[in-house]
Amino acid sequence: MSTTHKRSGRRIGAPRRVRSLTMMATASALALGLAACSGGPASTNAVGGGDGKTSIEATLAFTLSSGFDPANASSAVATAVNQHISEGLVDLDPITRESYLALAKADPVASSDGLTYTVTLRDGAKFSDGTPVTAEDVAWSFTRVLKPADSAAPPLMQGFIPFIDSVTATDTTTTEFKLKYAFALFKERISVIKIVPKAKTGDAAAAKAFDTAPIGSGPFKLDSASKESGIKLSRNPNYNGPRPAKVDTMTWNTTSEAAARVSDLQGGRVQAIESVPYLNVDSLKGKYTVDVKQAFNQVFLMFNTEAKPFSDKRVRQALHYAIDKDAVIKTALNGYGSAATSYLDEGNKDYQKAATVYDHNIEKAKALLQEAGVTNLSFQLDTTDNSVVKDVAPLVIEQWKKIGVNATLNTVPSSAIYGDLVPKDTFRVLMATGDPSVFGTDTDLLMRWFYYGETWPGQRYRWSDTDRKAMAELLDKAAQTSDEAARKVLWKQALDLVADQVPLYPILHTKVVTAYDPAKVTGFSGAATTGLYFLGSSRSS
Repeated sequence: MSTTHKRSGRRIGAPRRVRSLTMMATASALALGLAACSGGPASTNAVGGGDGKTSIEATLAFTLSSGFDPANASSAVATAVNQHISEGLVDLDPITRESYLALAKADPVASSDGLTYTVTLRDGAKFSDGTPVTAEDVAWSFTRVLKPADSAAPPLMQGFIPFIDSVTATDTTTTEFKLKYAFALFKERISVIKIVPKAKTGDAAAAKAFDTAPIGSGPFKLDSASKESGIKLSRNPNYNGPRPAKVDTMTWNTTSEAAARVSDLQGGRVQAIESVPYLNVDSLKGKYTVDVKQAFNQVFLMFNTEAKPFSDKRVRQALHYAIDKDAVIKTALNGYGSAATSYLDEGNKDYQKAATVYDHNIEKAKALLQEAGVTNLSFQLDTTDNSVVKDVAPLVIEQWKKIGVNATLNTVPSSAIYGDLVPKDTFRVLMATGDPSVFGTDTDLLMRWFYYGETWPGQRYRWSDTDRKAMAELLDKAAQTSDEAARKVLWKQALDLVADQVPLYPILHTKVVTAYDPAKVTGFSGAATTGLYFLGSSRSS
């Protein structure tokens, strides 16, 4: 994710479009190329069993929409799978978000100036195919992200590690990191890079095959996957790390249909479900454990900031002021959410309230439109088919009518939104969800996802060069600041900048609700992000 801009004629547009189409094609290839499971009456695949093996069955709230190569995988299903089959040197616990040593034998060792780190692999680490994990694999996993063969289409993870200059293997188990500048969050941040075998990803053809049939060093291995039949995993017999699998197999159904997920749990087909419908929370309590956690996950508005009248920030601000967020949360989310008072959710340890907070203010919204010279505003509101978005969008459209704004609703799958609609010149406004907190929860990481580089600022909401440069300078300066208090001051400036400009900004942050049967699965908790995670979980009956 570089900071170049499309009007400079540099690497965006077509390359990103190609990547989107490639991801869609990859999902199709997965459906055709991997073994399919049998269909079921409720969700996308039926639960197996009867072979004497211990197994966990679960139903996720999303279907497979991309491949699994961890350099690029960002879909909810793929990232959840990768947390079970792949490892970083350091990983973040998906529930507590605390770091722990995964492939690393010990904590990274820093030089006195903080510009060099040395990391040693744990003894006897192997990939699921039985081949040893080497320092060369580690160096390659970082280098392929930092310096990809196709520089016009950098991997998604590149934007998270701009502080790394080079990574080299100094012997078979030791890797040396050279940094461009000292970075206080080094240990936690290197968790975004999962270690892959160089032999399986060394060229474009190998990487393409790996994307559909990944090999990792985690406690599980992927046996099959498809959009239609879900995910099947099994214990990795070669794993010797700190979190061994406690069941032989796992079957994950995948469906965006909320009623199907509830039916799966209540019918005993699964032991856990993701994204419990808010209206079903009370009825599930008692027999099932229901985890409710405040999440970063946000419902946001994103504008084409090059297209009039949305090029005027006053118009963007007006649409935010016009929304009665508390009413939306009460009606659409049954109260399971919080109105955005910052880009960060209030549960984040680094939360700071933004200087601009969009409280419900009809008169201010009207005044801003008048100042901008905008009357009789009409546009198409594109939305993803996420269940929360589908509930929120009609309410927002009705509230906009109170300030004389008319929007028509156009709901399509996420792949079509980002692969087809948003890149077009006709795109104006999008409502969708976003949750990069699956990769980490520090302010630097969360802000870089949406506000740094090409993918979102350049290609999607077309932010101005001036604003993009200002944001990049703030984030980079904060990243190079060793003093925590000073770093937080810079982060506050960045949070205030996006709150004022609102090119992409949350309406609300949701609460994530997970339900499971405590009589059948132990050692499990719901996460405050997308996905279900069974590291250390076992079947009790």
